[in-house]
Amino acid sequence: MLNKRSIAINPQQEEEVYGNITSEETRVTLTPKMIKELLDQSIIGQEGAKIELSIELHNHMIKIATGIDIEKHNILLTGPTGTGKTLLAKKLSEIAQVPFVIGDATSLTEAGYVGDDIESMIYSLLVRADGDIELAQKGIVFIDELDKIAKKGETMTITRDVSGEGVQQGLLKMVEGSVVRVPEGGGRKNPTSKMIEINTTNILFIAGGSFDGIETIVENRLKFSPNNKLKQFSKPGIVRSVGFDVSSTVESTVENYEKDYKYTKYLRSNIIKKDLQEFGLIPELLGRFQVLSNLDPLSRDNLIEVLKLDTSVFEQYRKIFAYLGKNLEFNNNCFEAIADIAIEEKMGARGLVSIVSRVLRDLRFDAPSEDTKDYYIDKDYILNVYDKLNKDLPIITDIDIKVESQVASEQL
Repeated sequence: MLNKRSIAINPQQEEEVYGNITSEETRVTLTPKMIKELLDQSIIGQEGAKIELSIELHNHMIKIATGIDIEKHNILLTGPTGTGKTLLAKKLSEIAQVPFVIGDATSLTEAGYVGDDIESMIYSLLVRADGDIELAQKGIVFIDELDKIAKKGETMTITRDVSGEGVQQGLLKMVEGSVVRVPEGGGRKNPTSKMIEINTTNILFIAGGSFDGIETIVENRLKFSPNNKLKQFSKPGIVRSVGFDVSSTVESTVENYEKDYKYTKYLRSNIIKKDLQEFGLIPELLGRFQVLSNLDPLSRDNLIEVLKLDTSVFEQYRKIFAYLGKNLEFNNNCFEAIADIAIEEKMGARGLVSIVSRVLRDLRFDAPSEDTKDYYIDKDYILNVYDKLNKDLPIITDIDIKVESQVASEQL
């Protein structure tokens, strides 16, 4: 809920709300700049997105604190996996101190079909609000994997698209603002269920999706633009090293990634709603997400910065070892090694914790039973362990994939 950090409360002040003039009792003291500073503490990069979201959250906080009639602006975030879409939404809810839920769009189906009802997200919000309907009606819902419910092409299926366009249609009224009836005990609706009514008018909806492959749609559109700037970039084309030397393969992939990064970032930054419609989102749903914010792919330097945050997985390991009475130190080149592996595995920031956990697994297992007090980890240690973990796995190269695809097409 909104607390004193968000709103300055003055019990002595008895001013009423006149039009758009708020009383001191409901004065929101956080500014958009202050909200962005809070986001900066845990989210690297994404400057444009953080500014846009800070403004929209500020509007949302004023709306729910004062009742001023401010038009709700739902937010659609696009960005590759691991760029911070979910984290951004979660941090916004923490700043505003309102209930927050994440709904996976891939699990949703139209009413009457196997899967989760669209309204199940609203019930989850009520649960997070401890049954407080008024509080739930001020919350934030993050709809993840929105790109996975893009409508299918007419030639792809002859059956009803109950988890694609059907779900998009079902989201329209709820996202725009309507009274949603959910079963008191959760689950699917049935004639005997006692229903609870929740108004979604003041619920802020944030949707996110990676929209893999949308770069091609953007590229084709920009080719015919009078301000075509694509020529200033070199065409991407990653060809990995062939063989079983993991370290050299990682280095090769990283080198090509850095070359392609600017091109991909340019395409991603130019995504417009027309591109999303061509991807498969219906215009009615796009119209209900008034703010479109395109997150940049993370550069190698961005990934390294994430690993250096005070809340990073490396800091968590240091604290665990300190609790065990041991000292764990990391060379700065460790950050580079982990970032390079994340690029190789195409995991983004989301994969950093998983990678560190894998390469430090044996150390974490053995250290509590050893007399050793000091541990020092560097790039060589990480790459050697990573090499050992992957030595039995064949490295599938892009060349192999292209050859197999060519053979398959020739056989058709």
